[in-house]
Amino acid sequence: MKRIDWKTLDAAARDAALARPVQARSADLRQGVEGIIAEVRAHGDAALFELTARYDGVAMADLAVSEQEFADAESRLPETLKAAILEAAGRIETFHRAAAPVPVAIDTAPGVRVERVLRPVRRVGLYVPAGGAPLPSTAIMLGVPAAIAGCPEVVLCTPVQANGRCDDAVLFAARAVGVHRVFKLGGAQAIAAMAYGTASVPRCDKLFGPGNAWVTEAKLQVAGDPAGAAIDMPAGPSEVLVIADDTADPRFVAADLLSQAEHGPDSQVLLVSPSRELLGAVEAEVERQRAQLPRAEVAAAALSESRLVLVGDLAEAVAVSNLYAPEHLIVQTAEPRALLDDIESAGSVFLGEWTPESIGDYCSGSNHVLPTYGYARSFSGVSVASFQKQVTVQQLSAEGLRGIGPCAEILAEAEQLEAHRRAVSLRLAALRATA
Repeated sequence: MKRIDWKTLDAAARDAALARPVQARSADLRQGVEGIIAEVRAHGDAALFELTARYDGVAMADLAVSEQEFADAESRLPETLKAAILEAAGRIETFHRAAAPVPVAIDTAPGVRVERVLRPVRRVGLYVPAGGAPLPSTAIMLGVPAAIAGCPEVVLCTPVQANGRCDDAVLFAARAVGVHRVFKLGGAQAIAAMAYGTASVPRCDKLFGPGNAWVTEAKLQVAGDPAGAAIDMPAGPSEVLVIADDTADPRFVAADLLSQAEHGPDSQVLLVSPSRELLGAVEAEVERQRAQLPRAEVAAAALSESRLVLVGDLAEAVAVSNLYAPEHLIVQTAEPRALLDDIESAGSVFLGEWTPESIGDYCSGSNHVLPTYGYARSFSGVSVASFQKQVTVQQLSAEGLRGIGPCAEILAEAEQLEAHRRAVSLRLAALRATA
């Protein structure tokens, strides 16, 4: 991990110190994804079968997961894992239901009623990756808020394994949280299928979920096409920033850094601290723990792009974090909540030594589908609101129009929109004629 003394850096060097690994959005990647999308749009299911054979090495007879496959997957899963999935889903439902938007109706003036009504996105497509490892937790994180929002149709795509099946835990989780249909599809072709539709895969209005560079590029391309589909958020590789002082346990901090580093070689982890001694202790502990991990080499690649940042005090540590805008922010200090009010940009925050980020990944109740690559400056994580449309409604009585109509007339005239003004003035004249 690269060591950085923040106070010695000028503005340009500070920007460089907080730079993410360059995302692979090369011309080859863009063109490759464009080609896959074009194949799916032109040839539908036939392209999906061919692309799955090409990239996953599996020749399939059917794209959709059958009822028997769901039943077989459930029968193969250990009872402890099924119980854990249901337990986690219960907590995620509790939090997301409490945090869901609510309808609003208020009179903003006598006779002027303004409302907000909620409508679910009609058909949503969820993507659950299974590259390095299958992620049943992502099926929960996406399926639960979709169900609470009341989406009439929820479609899920997840890559097929070499044995021709989808991961058993992903299938069980999808069925447990109310996903309606699951397809054995991964990569950019899955995104294209859900965005444009084929004979088997229905066209979706909005797409959700993380993925590799090909999936991310496909989401960006279909979101930029008026004939495509909306997406949850732009995203990049997983990341964590830890703020810690000299009271933090180096073992815990190292474990939190490695829990993100093992995601993939393009993940990034940062430790920001005013304690030089802690930085050294954590660096040594990271290497000790990394050597024991099954994904030690993956973590090593991620650590090569990671940072140990020495700052003057905790206030400066928070300022560095706000500049970076991490997907995950862990605060392991003597009084972690004291820093919360000054934290402006983070996908999800974890306070105190007993709150590992991995708890949020699985079962605290918050959502782990979060903005990465600095998008936490302007985006939020997935929630029930992500699966809903908020529609405003207004209704005026004659009294209401008399009261606020002149305001609209003046503003319309100032903007030189005569038809706007007349739409109000004609009605006011009609009311005066009948008075």
